[in-house]
Amino acid sequence: MRKHLTEPFKKYHFEWKHLLVLFIVLIIFQLGVSYINKASLAKLISETQNWYKLDSAEKLANLTTTSIELLIETNPPSAHYTPAQQKNLIQAFNIIFSQQILQQNVQKICLVGRYHNVYFAIDNGQDLFDFFYRKHPNPNLVLNREMGTINLYRAMEKELREKEQIISLRKGEFFQVLVPLAPRGEYIGALYMRIKPDFGFIAQQITSNYDETALIFSVLILLGLLAMFYISAYTVSERDEAQKMLFKEREKYIKEHIAHQKEALFTKRIYHTHHKAEKIMGFIKEDLRNLNPENIDMVKHRTIKYANFISRVIYDMKWYDPPLQTIRSPYFKTNLNEVIQFIVEAIFKRTSKDLRHVHYDLKLDSALPAVSINEFVIWEIIEPLIQNAVDHAGKKEITILIQTEFFPNENIGLVRIQDNGKGILPELLQTDTAGIRRLFLENISTKEEGHNTGYGCYLSFQIARRCGWRLDAFNTEQGGACFEIYVPYKGAAIAKETERETIVTGNK
Repeated sequence: MRKHLTEPFKKYHFEWKHLLVLFIVLIIFQLGVSYINKASLAKLISETQNWYKLDSAEKLANLTTTSIELLIETNPPSAHYTPAQQKNLIQAFNIIFSQQILQQNVQKICLVGRYHNVYFAIDNGQDLFDFFYRKHPNPNLVLNREMGTINLYRAMEKELREKEQIISLRKGEFFQVLVPLAPRGEYIGALYMRIKPDFGFIAQQITSNYDETALIFSVLILLGLLAMFYISAYTVSERDEAQKMLFKEREKYIKEHIAHQKEALFTKRIYHTHHKAEKIMGFIKEDLRNLNPENIDMVKHRTIKYANFISRVIYDMKWYDPPLQTIRSPYFKTNLNEVIQFIVEAIFKRTSKDLRHVHYDLKLDSALPAVSINEFVIWEIIEPLIQNAVDHAGKKEITILIQTEFFPNENIGLVRIQDNGKGILPELLQTDTAGIRRLFLENISTKEEGHNTGYGCYLSFQIARRCGWRLDAFNTEQGGACFEIYVPYKGAAIAKETERETIVTGNK
């Protein structure tokens, strides 16, 4: 009979290591449960007993104030008292103060007020008797002690006089209570008490009960884990085999999908670079046709730049992902201002459909240091952004501001391309889960469909990121679009989007 009962369990291969794992899991779970329970308890006590702490503090302060008022009313200051009676009154005041201090929760008690526009604080029976019955408080009381209490009373004096209600303030674990003192209806000052209610014994008792409950639950959970192990072991082998087949199929699909994406992206990139190369070749032909002795130096300089760019385009066609050293390297010393000026003068001012209606305003900071980026890689970043301003401005008179700035404190350069057009659609400025604006995603454009769009800004963003730069876009207050490229130099980090306004405005 016993063999018949244990036979079903043998095929699941229960070993000591399995039980050890279950035991470790149980211990970790028990510690977690204990921590959560104690944290919940602390929160419960904090939330449910705060009101009681405040109420008990106010009641204690109010009771003390009532005792002082009652003592003064039963022994009016206008009456004549013998030395023995005066001693009894002083002793009574001292008892009121000392009884509260003897309590563990009371840290400080004193009477604060203002006499002849001078603030004072009284914490003993002799000074309190002199104030009420002799009308001349000890001058050493004035601002020499309890400065914090007097400053607090100054801040609350107006409210205490007008409302004559108890004011309670919490500072950490302490409650600061101010109770108006007005014997015979005449406001004199306020009784100040600093109290720290303590309910630690309650928390300790509840915690011990929680620990006992956690132990019981741990035993039940251990039995549950054993049952779960018994059930799950039955299907582990079949599940592993199914997962293995699924992973292989998924891996094959992902590889095919990535290869297809790379092929499509590379095709678009070739088309994009071929289009730019074709435009540059047209400039070279035009320059050669117009070549004469007067412009030979200018044409020579410009043609060399064009030819180098064509070489770069041909080189890029060989690689899906060009090596990083061909993009940025310490050997490159590129002047951003010169690159921008050449792009505007030698490309856009030669291709704009109507030069009379497109105006370029260059404000280039001569203090901007050189960058360790290939000059013609910078072309691929800046050219689509300027083209975007020309194509999307939507106005007859277009003014494009291209500005560079250098912020030595942050060691960051800034390239700003701004137009006076209609701006970027708000939905294109929204960010995805990775924090990238939709404008910089592939196949996103504001042009009409079917015009090979949605690649220029995407390419600029991707290349800028490979350079270690950050490209951002937004609309200006005047309504136009603005692109900003943050160029960090050695030892500087790329500015976050929330820092853009701080960097720009903080250095102007």
